[in-house]
Amino acid sequence: MTTLTHTPVTTAAPARPGRARRRVRRIPLYAGVTVLLVVMVYPLLWLLLGSFKTQDEFLNNPTWSLPDSFTNFSNYTEAWSSIALYLRNSVLAVFPALALVVVLGTAAGYALEVMVFRGRGGVLLLFLAGIMIPGQMILLPLFTVYFKLHLTSTLWPLIITYTAIGLPLTVFMMATYFRSIPREVFEASTLDGASAIRSFWSIGFPMMRNAVFTIALVQFFFLWNDLLIALTFTTQDYLRTVQVGLLNFTGQFGAVDYGPTFAAICINMFIVLVLYIFLNQRVMRGLAAGAVKG
Repeated sequence: MTTLTHTPVTTAAPARPGRARRRVRRIPLYAGVTVLLVVMVYPLLWLLLGSFKTQDEFLNNPTWSLPDSFTNFSNYTEAWSSIALYLRNSVLAVFPALALVVVLGTAAGYALEVMVFRGRGGVLLLFLAGIMIPGQMILLPLFTVYFKLHLTSTLWPLIITYTAIGLPLTVFMMATYFRSIPREVFEASTLDGASAIRSFWSIGFPMMRNAVFTIALVQFFFLWNDLLIALTFTTQDYLRTVQVGLLNFTGQFGAVDYGPTFAAICINMFIVLVLYIFLNQRVMRGLAAGAVKG
């Protein structure tokens, strides 16, 4: 007697129509992201490739051509010999101003949001009014004042102007961040005998650590990339910041030497990019902290 066995036949389950429709709907999104990525990456890639080209390649080859050699670092050597002075001037002008902006702005935000006194609303409005004043309006009066004080041959005009311009936005943002801290924290420190200054340095400032990093990075990008103010107040070549130096980055007889110029821009861009990559997570945490009121 023969026993017949039937082997079950398995068939592939048909693809869900909903999944296919979702993929079709995402095609415009993927295309938009791809176009945006190309728009953002292509200029940086073109800049990097141009930093390895010689002057002859710039003048005789098409703009989209690749450099003949990727091991030619003579452009970077020549660029560094000139841009090192400009980078030093930028550091000496930006970082002292940035420190003053962060410390004074944080203290003012603490006073306007945590401390209670008559007229604090009006003071905050005065700081907000400083944001609305265009920087171009104050350049000529400031230049006259700095000239009469004999400060035009130093970096002090940049430090003072950067501090004054950066304070209004910093005060407003720090007041917003302090609003998210429960008032019971400062009330408890007052009951324990801490003064307002002790509460600020021991409680307020440490709790605002991520917010301070966020504001400091935002202000750093603004001050480091400034061209108009530095171009107005740097009357000597040895006082030029990196942005003014790149604007006047020329070779012999005033001709633009494209290879070293591209290399100098790459050096400046690399410094800013590395700083942002290392502090990116702190910036995200600082933005999230200021978005929620406690």
